[in-house]
Amino acid sequence: MSGPAPGARLGLIAVTGRFQPFHRDHLDLVQQALAIADRALIGVTNADAAALRRHPASPHRHLPSANPYSFEQRRQLIDAALSTAGIAAARYEIVPFPLDEPERWPAIVRPGTPQLVRVFSDWEREKIRRFAAAGYPPQVLTGDMGSRVSGADIRVAMHGQQPWQHWVPPGARELMQSWQGEAP
Repeated sequence: MSGPAPGARLGLIAVTGRFQPFHRDHLDLVQQALAIADRALIGVTNADAAALRRHPASPHRHLPSANPYSFEQRRQLIDAALSTAGIAAARYEIVPFPLDEPERWPAIVRPGTPQLVRVFSDWEREKIRRFAAAGYPPQVLTGDMGSRVSGADIRVAMHGQQPWQHWVPPGARELMQSWQGEAP
């Protein structure tokens, strides 16, 4: 990971994602962010269903089927997972983040705030490009495709009534089960 000098601690770092749903790789990303910063701003992208945009590096991210959870539901999932993992609410803030509208970012997060991004594909490389161009220095983690958890895989498994629970951290998992009418 590129980032602060060894031993240096950041005050704030940001992570962004659609979190459709929030899964164990997302939890790990937030935990890694909090390992190098006092606080994390968790930006939920595609928060406004009316503002979804297609992008060639991620051709599914704008589709309704790829965005089944509202911002409020995702906020609840993230909060439940972090709380269950023992992360104090004072260490993070969950906000809508209009990834396709960089002109709005300064009202949400101070320019210069590092953005932690785990790279698996061209889409994450595009996010890195956007953040760097707008003055938000990317802190880059290399993702392992062999162990990657995908929200799309979780949604497919849920739709096909296949096991998905192992991909979702405690707290979020039970909340999703309650929304499905399942017993936790």
